[in-house]
Amino acid sequence: MTYGYIRVSSDKQTVENQRFEISNFAAGNGLVVDGWIEETISGTKSYDKRELGKLLKRVKKGDLVICSELSRIGRNLFMIMEVLNICMSKECRVWTVKDNYRLGEDIQSKVLAFAFGLSAEIERNLISQRTKEALARKKAEGKVLGRPVGAKSGHVKLSGEEEAIREMLKNGVSKVKIARKYKVCRGTVYKFIADNGLADQTKTG
Repeated sequence: MTYGYIRVSSDKQTVENQRFEISNFAAGNGLVVDGWIEETISGTKSYDKRELGKLLKRVKKGDLVICSELSRIGRNLFMIMEVLNICMSKECRVWTVKDNYRLGEDIQSKVLAFAFGLSAEIERNLISQRTKEALARKKAEGKVLGRPVGAKSGHVKLSGEEEAIREMLKNGVSKVKIARKYKVCRGTVYKFIADNGLADQTKTG
């Protein structure tokens, strides 16, 4: 199977340019796209919470995924590396139009995939270690860890979910259901919608 993967980060962008690029590329290489995966979501969103994650579970040995460029897969290097590593382990090829990137069955791709997986694992371990060291240092200095009782969190739980919430509102999902999905109170959803200019998308509920 040959899949065309398209991602845009906002509903103001069109998928047609990417579809045109992939279609032309496939035709030029004597290929036919059997299925299209299109989504409107930020590339910073974890791949397993996107349509891309579903595609990665579906692909099999010999399948080909074509996208316009590697940045469509993810917005940071380690996410891209992780996705490519999954494809490599499933012996699924990944080709890009603009980057002219090829992840295939040759030894160079296998070495690259191994490096991807190793680098991602090292980075995760380093982040974990740095976090533990920072917490241990603060504890040794006598600092109280965690947020003080009654203090307001500086990081809203819904941060980073703007696109997903905008899409749900657009599809008529009520604020009550959104609150239930993210396990927050309805007031938090109302405030988040207002603060992020999503109010014009909302419906009563």
